[in-house]
Amino acid sequence: MVTLPSLFVSHGAPSLILDNDATTAFFRKLGAKYQKPDGIVCISAHWESPQLLLTANPQRETIYDFYGFPQPLYEITYPGTGSTGLVEQVTTALNTGNLSVKVNDKRGFDHGVWVPLKLMYPNADIPIVQLSVLPRESASYHYEIGQALGSLREQNILIFASGSATHNLSEFRRQTKDAEPLDYAVAFDQWLVEKIESGDRQSLLNYANVAPEAQRNHPTPEHFLPLFVALGAATASTGKRIHKGFTYGALSMAAFEWN
Repeated sequence: MVTLPSLFVSHGAPSLILDNDATTAFFRKLGAKYQKPDGIVCISAHWESPQLLLTANPQRETIYDFYGFPQPLYEITYPGTGSTGLVEQVTTALNTGNLSVKVNDKRGFDHGVWVPLKLMYPNADIPIVQLSVLPRESASYHYEIGQALGSLREQNILIFASGSATHNLSEFRRQTKDAEPLDYAVAFDQWLVEKIESGDRQSLLNYANVAPEAQRNHPTPEHFLPLFVALGAATASTGKRIHKGFTYGALSMAAFEWN
């Protein structure tokens, strides 16, 4: 059996799922690129917590954690199911890595989960669990989460990190969807691709101090921290960009894959 990769994707605005563009086409093809997973572990920027949490609700509510978007977006559902076995696998892997995790049996799926996964796996027939992101913790801490989860890839489980390669919301709101990419966002995006494809993990983990315009691109870290989970779960030191593009000038839609 081929080992599944670890992935980081930029999920963009929630309305992405209503679009018919290069990014929606990318997500629709991405699900068919790999063998079908037996389970998916997703860490999304849109579930923030002070301690590591893991979903365990057998039937997941579709969470509309946004406002002001077209009505059809609020009519989309993604009834993905959980799995007691998958919860146990993830908990064991984290505990083995000396990381404590608390189970949440009420949480549904936020749009960082259901927007890309509905495009990738529209039948919603793969067990999914979601981990929270911890904005008070470091990039290194999230990297350790990924390291603990890496062995699950050998069990045909997909490690799926959902965030944004660049994410300045205040500037996003001032742009149209097809606005030209902003120079500072392009500079960070190019730096990110270079460091991932050269395997420079030290620079990546120290991005806040060495990346161009790091603070401007990520005024808050929650959309970037999932990347370090995917990075930590990787076996290979180098990764590759599998999608590129910009929306609203400030949002890179970059996606990366690690073996």
